Amino acid sequence: MTSPATPVPSAPPVNGQVIGLAHYASRAALERVLARSGTTFEQSVALRAVSDHGGTTERARVTDRLTAGLKIEEAAARRTVEELTARGLLEEPAPEQVSLTDTGRELFASVRAAGDAIAARVYAGIPAEDLAVAGRVLALVTERANAELAGA
Repeated sequence: MTSPATPVPSAPPVNGQVIGLAHYASRAALERVLARSGTTFEQSVALRAVSDHGGTTERARVTDRLTAGLKIEEAAARRTVEELTARGLLEEPAPEQVSLTDTGRELFASVRAAGDAIAARVYAGIPAEDLAVAGRVLALVTERANAELAGA
């Protein structure tokens, strides 16, 4: 049996398919956790966007993060924020602002903890140097793909 730290002997070269398979496998593991709370992946990203800004931020900042990061339409991003508000996970303390409610903060904390635990298992045993190289390569691929989208 191969351990997580053992390189795969016939590893394919990195390409969109390999990157996509890694993403979808990781995302599916997280979505199992999210499903228990009735939360979608998009909603978890929106909650993270609000949390990353101290728990309160502009609605436009959240929708921008969803459209830019997930490559979804603005209408879908707005719907995601509306769903979270309807569920009582976000509230509107001022026009065009959203804040995590106590329930939203608790849910996001549990999702983040579960996601961190999944990541710890998935990345266990991979040397830090390899992760750093992979991070640099994927950041460059993302930058170039975004440039390609902007030019289209």
